[in-house]
Amino acid sequence: MDKRVEETVNRRARGLDRAFDILDALREAGRPLRPNEIAAAMGAPRSTIYEIVAALVKLDVLEAADTEGRVFLGRRLFLYGQAYGDHSDLPSRVSMVLDRLAAETQETAQFCLLDGNKYTVAMMREGSRPFRISSSVGERTPIPWTASGRLLLGHLSEDEIRALVPAEDFQLPSGEWLLPEEFARQARKAVADGHFTFDSIVDSYTHCFAVPITRPDGTAAATLCLVAPKADALRNHADYLAKLALAAVALEPSFA
Repeated sequence: MDKRVEETVNRRARGLDRAFDILDALREAGRPLRPNEIAAAMGAPRSTIYEIVAALVKLDVLEAADTEGRVFLGRRLFLYGQAYGDHSDLPSRVSMVLDRLAAETQETAQFCLLDGNKYTVAMMREGSRPFRISSSVGERTPIPWTASGRLLLGHLSEDEIRALVPAEDFQLPSGEWLLPEEFARQARKAVADGHFTFDSIVDSYTHCFAVPITRPDGTAAATLCLVAPKADALRNHADYLAKLALAAVALEPSFA
């Protein structure tokens, strides 16, 4: 490839990466931001972010939120999401599975994914308990804080895990540090067991269950989870894992 052509391709690829980083920054913030705030969140040059934001606004990928320069995700993204929903039956299938899990167990059921180098709850159904399990759909969470993280990264080597997960994400909410080698060991065991459960690191009164939804190559494309009070989790441990495993198998054709 001609050197000038290669430089142009690389420059456009970097610009595309920046554009998606901007969308991620806005989604994570959950509110409109000025371009300089986006640049600060990304640690990126302001001039570059101003230029890309202006281009995305012209394309309706972002839209002005006020007269003070703040922008947020635009209407064109809604159309993309609608097109995906029309093409894929995954959202409706996941919705039915979560409804069934929540009804059968009375616990909070979740469908979870990797989002870059973070974990996110993509869809959730709350159980019928009078109290609410604290969790936010779409919130990006450090992978080592989660039961699902062990399954989603279980096919990676320790070096690959270190390269993917930011070093600071191994510091738990308690302030303690989880050694990357211990996380990698737990991840390998979780894959071998076909599940991972533990007392929640975030909510001290809950226990988390996770099972993988696997691709044909055996890696985890996503996970199904239940979040339950510790006493109920202990009493129904085997039953909850069995229900999750059956539900996960039902979704695997969507990832074939």
